[in-house]
Amino acid sequence: MPLAAVAQSLDAVVADSIDQIEKPSRRTVGPLVDQIAATGPQGLALLQAWADRNLVLTEGGDLLILDGDTATDALTGEAAPAPDARPLRPNSGVRGVIESALVASQLKDPDPARRAMALDTLARSGNADQLAPLRAALDDPDPVLAARKARLEKLMTIQHGTDPAARIAAIEAMAGDVALDFRAVLNPLLATRLVADIDVPQGNVAREMTVGDDLPRADALAALVDKGALQPFMTSDEQRAALAANIVDGRVAGTPVANLGDPDIRDAAYDALEASGAVPPAATESEAREALEAHRFFQLYAEPDSAVTDAARAAQTSAEVRLGAMKGVDLGLDALSLASIYFLAAIGLAVTFGVMRVINMAHGEFIMMGAYTAYTVQTLIADRTLSLVVALPLAFAVTALAGVILYRLVIRHLAHRPLETLLATFGVSIALQQLAKNIFGTQARPLTAPAWLEGSITINDVISISSIRVAIFVLALLFLGLFLFIMKRTRLGLEVRAVTQNPGMAASMGINPDRIAMMTFGLGSGIAGIAGVAIGLFAQVTSELGQGYIVQSFMTVVVGGVGNIWGTLAGAALIGGLSKVIESLNPGNTLAAQTFMILFIIIFIQFRPRGIIPQKGRAAEV
Repeated sequence: MPLAAVAQSLDAVVADSIDQIEKPSRRTVGPLVDQIAATGPQGLALLQAWADRNLVLTEGGDLLILDGDTATDALTGEAAPAPDARPLRPNSGVRGVIESALVASQLKDPDPARRAMALDTLARSGNADQLAPLRAALDDPDPVLAARKARLEKLMTIQHGTDPAARIAAIEAMAGDVALDFRAVLNPLLATRLVADIDVPQGNVAREMTVGDDLPRADALAALVDKGALQPFMTSDEQRAALAANIVDGRVAGTPVANLGDPDIRDAAYDALEASGAVPPAATESEAREALEAHRFFQLYAEPDSAVTDAARAAQTSAEVRLGAMKGVDLGLDALSLASIYFLAAIGLAVTFGVMRVINMAHGEFIMMGAYTAYTVQTLIADRTLSLVVALPLAFAVTALAGVILYRLVIRHLAHRPLETLLATFGVSIALQQLAKNIFGTQARPLTAPAWLEGSITINDVISISSIRVAIFVLALLFLGLFLFIMKRTRLGLEVRAVTQNPGMAASMGINPDRIAMMTFGLGSGIAGIAGVAIGLFAQVTSELGQGYIVQSFMTVVVGGVGNIWGTLAGAALIGGLSKVIESLNPGNTLAAQTFMILFIIIFIQFRPRGIIPQKGRAAEV
């Protein structure tokens, strides 16, 4: 009997509102949705199908719920034949109204996806009526959803709760939280409005304002106008214009124009015009002064309970402190990421410059060659991970070979002639850029990272770092370790150190300085190719790719200390960190940040011309 009554009730609601169900409007559908939800489970099923766009209307005016190839009667739940019907597709606004009405039932739905959808709806547009159903559904078998429910219950208690103690407890429980949803809930509690009154007004007073100190005069006058204590204020220029428009036979409202130099006489003339209806009512300067002197001005909280606003203000202060610390951490991660990029780009230059004293202006083009090598591999191998694995050693081999060829053809013939070497490598740089344009064109080529490097590692709403930059940081550490191993544990490293410190003595001991220089130049060029692969994963691969890093590479080497790997690491950390700090202080002007960076380096070199960690021994005297 009760079930029949429910079905009849739902049938009556639908029969009375079929037109509105067929063509709903977000502004008027709310009462209908509430009526359908109140009919019971079958009404909730109808609403769910309507929201999911699974509700259809037959030519006979019957509502059916589709589930794949089967259909059921929306009013009785009984099976129905396959319909030839028109689907009802409510817009997003109507669906939002329906989903809000379904929240109470969805919070306890066996399907975790339904429960998650209900929480999304509450987070987006929860209201006071939905707080009790949420509290009744806090127990959840899914620990992630249970945590979301507990957090959302606190947020909604702060927003819509009626018990001040419960609201304060919820605020204090979340104090220090820097998530956007918590800060968004606190902001309305601490919102204020300006009130003018003769004495301290009723309500939750935030503070008293002083005109001219912390309250602009124009805002104070606007508050008086809103209160009705003052007519709209007219400036002196506006008053003069109104008086000038009403001059008749050299007089304004009977007052000679010659006498209007006195402010009081101008006010009296305007009052006379106002009384005659010639000008709109407006407050004169003297009336404004009197009103300002007679009133006090206060900031009143929108939240009436002072204990709640005190707790909210304390929580907001705590959140701002933590937010500042987290922004510092995020800035540090950005600086570490940039430093690792600069280190990868500069380590090859440090090797060649430290051993050979060669200023290689084509170093940026070796970076570009590495990026194009990775792009070519990716066009041949579809699997992104495999292509990256192949591209890294291949880029090293290609650029190392190019470095050896450049050394044999150009560099070795210009030994100990730095100016000629600089000019020659600059010409090679231009030639390699033009060659890249002829082969690959002028448009940027895509170098796509594997799926596992997409996205970012997010700790909270403030701290996050892209996965690619983390991978570059790890790659920089690996190359630091590999370089140290080569230099400290291999015969090549021993010979490189010997040639670096004293080429003549190394030659007398049977070491071929020319061969070591060639191998060193090839090693430095190969590392630049690896850097090109890493940079190409997040930057546009063009023929000018290396030009964006050649200056930073030289700065890193010079500031850190020529020929010292630890100096290069320190220089990369200093330049990367300082660049990010300057950018954070002036985020909208990248050129200014670069200018300040160069100025800093110029000043730094004046005090430490040999860098942060200078070379020691005879190599430093060369």
